[in-house]
Parts: sequence; C-alpha cells; structure tokens
Amino acid sequence: MTDFSLRGMGVALVTPFKEDKTIDFDALARLLDFHINSGTNFLVILGTTAETATLTPTEQNEVVRYVVANVKGKLPIVVGMGGNNTKALVETINSFNFEGVHSILSVTPFYSKPTQEGLFQHFKVISEASPVPIILYNVPSRTGVNMCAKTTLRIAQSCSNVIGIKEAHPDISQVKEIIEGAPDGFSVLSGDDPMTIHLIQAGGKGVISVLGNAFPKEFSAIVTSALKGDTEKAQEAYQQVGRCCELLFVDGNPAGVKYALYLMGYLKNELRLPLVPVTKETEMALKQELNKCL
Repeated sequence: MTDFSLRGMGVALVTPFKEDKTIDFDALARLLDFHINSGTNFLVILGTTAETATLTPTEQNEVVRYVVANVKGKLPIVVGMGGNNTKALVETINSFNFEGVHSILSVTPFYSKPTQEGLFQHFKVISEASPVPIILYNVPSRTGVNMCAKTTLRIAQSCSNVIGIKEAHPDISQVKEIIEGAPDGFSVLSGDDPMTIHLIQAGGKGVISVLGNAFPKEFSAIVTSALKGDTEKAQEAYQQVGRCCELLFVDGNPAGVKYALYLMGYLKNELRLPLVPVTKETEMALKQELNKCL
C-alpha cells in the first residue's frame, strides 16, 4: 500500500447482520466493493457506527481479518480501538494482529469522565503501546467528556505516532485552536458530517463519515471540492444530500444509514439491541429523500 495521508473522506463502516443477528459477511463484501469503487479515501472499521459494543472479541477479529483480506490494500484501513480501562486497552493492543491495518482510531474514555490530565496520561500510555499510528477521537456528546484543544495539542506534541484527531465537538473555535496549534503532519478531521465543509474551511483535512456509507461518491466529491478551496461548489453539492443526512440521525446512528443501505440493496435492515430500526415515519421520509438523491 502506498503511504497514507490522513486526508479526504473516510467512512465509518457499518457492520451488516443477518436476520439471526450474526454478521453478514456477504453483505460486508458488497459494501467493501462499493467503497473501493466509489471514491472513499479510507475505511474505519469497528467504530461506533459499526455497533462494535455489541460484537464479541472474536467477531471483532473476524471483521478485521475479513476486511483486510478483501480490500487487498486498495484502501487504507483504520480500526476503532478505545475504552475506559487503559490497562485493558493496552492488553488488547499488545495481543492484536495489526497486519494490513494502517492505524487505530481511539475514542476518549467514556462514562468515567477523566480530567484533562487523565486524558493526556491515557493517550500517552496508548501511544507507547501502539505499533501503528493513532487517530484521536473526541465526541463529548457520546462519551460525557470533552478533550479540550490544549490537551489535544499536548498529546500531538508529545506523542509522535498520534497523527490526527476526529473532532466532533460542535464549537468551531475549539477546532480552529487545534488546527492553528497542531504540529506538522497532524490532521484534523470532522467527526460530524454537517460541519465538514466549515472544518475544512478552517484548515481541516477531511471527515470520518456516516453519510459516506450510502453516498461515498457524492460526499467524496464534496470533500474534494472543499479541500480545493471551492467552498461554493461544495456547499451547493451538499444541499443535494443535506436533508438525507439529517434523516439518517433522527432515530440514531447507525439505524438511519442502515435503512438507507437496505433500500439500496446492500444489506438487511438488522441491528443488535439495544439499537432498533428506524420508525415507519423515518422510513417514509428516507424513501422519499433517497428517490431524489439517487
């Protein structure tokens, strides 16, 4: 695989399930072919959108090995690997097979609400343990803690194998502070599809996307236009898919994007509890919007 620049549109890939809730590897193969041929720049597997919390360690390993074997180096692969038990996460890293994996995406520890010093020490230890580059992930709406810009920059400056952050804090001023203070080679990516163009305008390098699961070609073109500085073209193109993007999150993620992919014929509309499919109302709205967009 050629050198991977953390830039463009990465997709936070869903995990398809069969009606009996086992992993649907045939559907996963269809999705991988879809992204290889549709402008996706890199894949993120075992993230939040993948329902990773409901996958057993054996299933997680099976997904990684299957994706690596089927992508065959055509797209860089990032694996979600985070937790709120630092010692256990280090043990997972030490025992993990990283063959074919470019980097890991590691979310801030959730639920326990560590201090900024705790966040720094956590990622310092993860950095020392990881044999591959690390992308930080800050998503306070899910984890209950915000990693402030100073802490992100402290990690970036102290840990040479931390190459970027997926930033999902809604305050663009925090994003700008990270971008302005980041060391060379450190990429800031959007963790929220609707803010992607604004983040790129501020100096960001792209997005790790949910929308890209269903609209890789369209969203990749939007990101490319924004990165070239053609903000007007990017915004005009986003208007075509913006309403659909809103609908994907009405009943939570990945319920919305899984239903969209179901309508497109890629997978079954199956999730694992505690997540459930979208409501009938959302189904109708998504059907109407997809008919306009596709």
